[in-house]
Amino acid sequence: MTFADLGLSDELLKAVTEAGYDTPTPIQAQAIPPVLMMKDLIGIAQTGTGKTASFVLPMIDILAHGRSRARMPRSLILEPTRELAAQVAENFEKYGKHHKLSMALLIGGVSMGDQVKALEKGVDVLIATPGRLMDLFERGNILLTGCGLLVIDEADRMLDMGFIPDIENICTKLPATRQTLLFSATMPPPIKKLSDKFLSNPKYVEVARPATASSNITQWLVKVDTRKKREKLRGLLQAEDVTNAIIFCNRKTTVRELNKSLKRHGFASGEIHGDIDQAARIAELDRFKTGEINLLVASDVAARGLDIKGVSHVFNFDAPWHPDDYVHRIGRTGRAGAKGAAYTFVTKDDAEAIDNIQKLIGTSIDYAAGSAAEETGEAEEAPASPSRGRRERGKSDRQARPRREENTRRDDTAPKRHKDIDGTSDDGPWNGPLPGFLTVGISS
Repeated sequence: MTFADLGLSDELLKAVTEAGYDTPTPIQAQAIPPVLMMKDLIGIAQTGTGKTASFVLPMIDILAHGRSRARMPRSLILEPTRELAAQVAENFEKYGKHHKLSMALLIGGVSMGDQVKALEKGVDVLIATPGRLMDLFERGNILLTGCGLLVIDEADRMLDMGFIPDIENICTKLPATRQTLLFSATMPPPIKKLSDKFLSNPKYVEVARPATASSNITQWLVKVDTRKKREKLRGLLQAEDVTNAIIFCNRKTTVRELNKSLKRHGFASGEIHGDIDQAARIAELDRFKTGEINLLVASDVAARGLDIKGVSHVFNFDAPWHPDDYVHRIGRTGRAGAKGAAYTFVTKDDAEAIDNIQKLIGTSIDYAAGSAAEETGEAEEAPASPSRGRRERGKSDRQARPRREENTRRDDTAPKRHKDIDGTSDDGPWNGPLPGFLTVGISS
């Protein structure tokens, strides 16, 4: 099957070909025809399956006919984070290059005045995070009565971030007779309830069992002592054929310290987390995409939705606390049919987290070769005994100091305190110049 078999227009097929694609992914092949037929749709697809294009492409053809009016967007796409909203905007710019469609991006950290000006001109496609959309709606700057097409993307992520009440509120402001598309990696009960309430006789499309990891990804567990994590990571980076890799940590402080450590040991690495402003995040991602750096140390702000081609490896420096996050983290590799590898470090405190992950994905994960000895803990724990013995025999504080420094380093991976959870909602002003695709009003 090719994209030409899906009923897309010649102009759109030309843009798809120019982007380097000719064969649709399973979610695209199953979702595009019913969307073009103006049916409501529920799409369950794991990350990295081409889900974004499965609604962007048919939307462009649907919106090709009609005219926008001031402050009344013709379609609305809701995204949980600014990064995801920006990615969708980039897709519209890429695939809509031969159509005269206007687009606006409503996200936090950008001048609200500029966004209002774009809305006053009228937009065909409005891509927004729920918070900023509701801000503008409550100020009377936007009307949703003319919106005939709604996309709720990453619905399970919306649930995690507490946006479901906002989405329900937004849905009540839209016309009752509209087309609604809901996409999610999983279908927990609250999302099922949301779909039952706001979708009308939807077409259900599922291309993979919920919360499964891609079969293109080879998964490994690596048993390691907490104090030896950095050393083990450096060894794997040198031993494996790592083209580029994303290294996930649970805490922002760990991200910063690990990136510094990798740089000290000569690795070309960068970092991305919630304490970095949006312009700096985009700049760091661009450095990674262009190959200026080949290692990106990240918190879960980068775990979902960001489509970075050619990532060969993912390393979970910290085992994720939430099993869903494991699926989304490792989904940064093995995308679009490519092969990938994912390594998860396991300490003695991670047993429950790993067990929950394996229950979620429905399979056990093998330990990497050479990790068997470490499973017993003997490899790392044995050297500690002489140190303790020497200190008990009265060695000086100066001689014992390296041991205390190890304990300080160990704090990087200590169990998280709630206040250290890295958020991905509006977390500060967007500083610096905006890339082209983030311009609030875009007209091809």
